[in-house]
Amino acid sequence: MNLLKRYRFFIGTILLMIILLIMNQQVGLKALSVTGYSLKEMALVIPPIFILLGLLDIWVPRETMMKYMGEGSGVKGIILAVLLGSVAAGPLYGAFPIAAVFMKKGVKFTNILIFIGAWSTTKMPMFLFELSALGVSFATTRLLIDIPGIILIAYVLSTFISKDEINKIYQNAETM
Repeated sequence: MNLLKRYRFFIGTILLMIILLIMNQQVGLKALSVTGYSLKEMALVIPPIFILLGLLDIWVPRETMMKYMGEGSGVKGIILAVLLGSVAAGPLYGAFPIAAVFMKKGVKFTNILIFIGAWSTTKMPMFLFELSALGVSFATTRLLIDIPGIILIAYVLSTFISKDEINKIYQNAETM
């Protein structure tokens, strides 16, 4: 019974997919195709991310992460969060397991938000594409607007979220 409760969303999705296939086979097959493509993409992205997470967890001591990205890290923590987010590869859902490891390592909450924002907005491959396709002025302007915007949003979010809520988030990361 506990297993059914745990996987109720997955089971419900499969049932909806079967109903869709019965009601409209063409749309159902298209939905299955999209689902298969997404699962294949995740299967190619998630394992390398988890390997890197394991290496990060083992090779980088908590004290080092706290020194460079923890509460007292200041500007160097912000710069490191932006750089790590910008050079990371993969879709945004890959950032969240890394953010959880950062929480276990004592990284400041604001720096985690900056990291996630940089991952989603300032990717180096995207910047290089923009340089070649849209020009230097567009690419640099967008980057120079995005980075302060990410930092500002991270600090605003940090002030609106209570310390208790942040502690709960960190506790959830510890139990994962």
